[in-house]
Amino acid sequence: QVQLVESGGGLVQAGGSLRLSCAASGRTLSTYPMAWFRQAPGKEREFVAAISWSGGATNYAGSVKGRFTISRDNTKNSVYLQMNSLEPEDTAVYYCAAAASLAYRYGNYAPQTSYNYWGQGTQVTVSS
Repeated sequence: QVQLVESGGGLVQAGGSLRLSCAASGRTLSTYPMAWFRQAPGKEREFVAAISWSGGATNYAGSVKGRFTISRDNTKNSVYLQMNSLEPEDTAVYYCAAAASLAYRYGNYAPQTSYNYWGQGTQVTVSS
């Protein structure tokens, strides 16, 4: 059974930084795109960033571009999200996800609806 476990969330002041980690177990996800999503209270889940299987291609939501960096280490079956210049609007539960179906193996990107493995989330709270 595949498990994605996020860590690194917490409380930080505006302008600060956090680094989220997501470790996968139960299956190697190194050949699939992975992504981070977030959900703020009372809002729908939204896309944050995605990374290709090799790490060579990345994509970001406009609201985080230039502030967040997604990366991965396939030797550790892990993906990361470095978040800088955090704003109160970044407050949310952050989830990592993998598009681990055959159609997206060795793919650069996957449609958001194609992410089929999800972590339990980690809370990020940014105070003003």
